[in-house]
Amino acid sequence: MDKKIVTLKEETTQELSNILNFWAKNTIDETNGGFIGAIDGDGTKHPEAEKGAVLNARILWSYSAAYRITKNEEYLKLAKRALEYNIKHFFDRKNGGSYWMLTPEGKPSNTRKQIYAIAFLIYGISEYVRATGDEKPLSYAQDLFIAIERYSFDKQNNGYIEALSEDWQTLEDMRLSDKDANSPKSMNTHLHILEAYACLYRVWKDVELEQQLKNLIEVFLDKIIDQQHGFFNLFFSMDWKHESQINSYGHDIEGSWLLWEAAEVLGDQQVLQRVKPVILKMAEQALRDGIDHEDGGMMNDGLFGKIEDSDKHWWPQAESVIGFFNAWQLSNDEKFLQASINSWNFIKSYIIDHQKGEWFWRVSRTHQVYTQEQKTGPWKCPYHNSRMCMEIIERINSL
Repeated sequence: MDKKIVTLKEETTQELSNILNFWAKNTIDETNGGFIGAIDGDGTKHPEAEKGAVLNARILWSYSAAYRITKNEEYLKLAKRALEYNIKHFFDRKNGGSYWMLTPEGKPSNTRKQIYAIAFLIYGISEYVRATGDEKPLSYAQDLFIAIERYSFDKQNNGYIEALSEDWQTLEDMRLSDKDANSPKSMNTHLHILEAYACLYRVWKDVELEQQLKNLIEVFLDKIIDQQHGFFNLFFSMDWKHESQINSYGHDIEGSWLLWEAAEVLGDQQVLQRVKPVILKMAEQALRDGIDHEDGGMMNDGLFGKIEDSDKHWWPQAESVIGFFNAWQLSNDEKFLQASINSWNFIKSYIIDHQKGEWFWRVSRTHQVYTQEQKTGPWKCPYHNSRMCMEIIERINSL
């Protein structure tokens, strides 16, 4: 095997241990249970911070997947801790679904039903079942799937609505975050429903789930992807009119491999044949327009090659390593393998905090670290970076 591939596996194996050990050492909430809500960039812990649904679901996924791959019993303990906390505190037993935010003590503080977050809880529980073989928690993921299909799926126009109230009523403000457009549908929410449904389908071969997984792939191909140029459109009206004029390079490269994964899990040869050229074009576009070829880092966003935000956030770097490696596996084009390795080298040089652990949130194009931003928090989770390590380990093992 090529020495550079062997080195990539060795280094990502070590980094997986570094990441998960950081979270195990620094984020356990011994007072209230679960995991603390935030740690500042300088390492200051905030046990008084609220606890986000996305963070806790992603912790569950990360330690579950890590146990599946490594069989490390310490990872299993933390996966169980995350599972129990999510089920006990985030589930809305009256209305169904899960809450968006909790107080430090575990009481609901924001009860809206953000479909993005519910999808991540499906993802985490499904991975736990996959990793352990314990099917007892599967009913929780099944109930969440049923809730999304009942309340969020748009039977008239297809696709999924962003958010609803605690009792599943319409909201005026459906934004996932302050940075997002207040559109009823987004690429981002659909992407993470896709990965959640693919993971759920691995452990639950339900006919309706299979149908909706296939439909989601087709929604991406027919509604979300600009197939002429090879990128995702980001925000949409109910009837799928575009409501944005920018593309996110990190999401493009992430979506390229997640779409392929979903098609593989589905196992429909016609879908696979349709998806393959599209996602390779997306990888080409991300490499051409999003990568800073001076250092191999992925810039944040732009349009048709004109960069709007040249900062390099932690998560697009992680997704670039996987996405370009996946494109190389599908095409045998060496430029993709080199792009994957270049992305990893950028991470090693500029994104990993070699002194205090974990990864910096972002650096500027000139590699200045934004030290004021969180090391852990509602959006800064062990999911993108640990998943990168695990995907690379598994992919190289399979070569």
